[in-house]
Amino acid sequence: MSEEIPVILIGRKPAMNYVAAVAVQFNSGSTKVLLRARGRAISTAVTTAEIVRRMLPGVEVENISIGTEMVGEPGQERPVSTMEILLVKKA
Repeated sequence: MSEEIPVILIGRKPAMNYVAAVAVQFNSGSTKVLLRARGRAISTAVTTAEIVRRMLPGVEVENISIGTEMVGEPGQERPVSTMEILLVKKA
């Protein structure tokens, strides 16, 4: 049975709000947490990952995925960058 990885969607809130959410997930027993961001929120996701990595012992970045998705009405779609950062807590 595979472990369900909690996903934290990064938005407009300050980075420390997301750091707290990651800490809650790790303290509740999760060994992995996925940060997902689009557009301007990508910088907040990177900041969150770096703060968590420095504050919580044993947390490392396992994988980073980048991509582009099309958003908007048909005929007026535009590309938006996406990023996923997988954090893992080592024993």
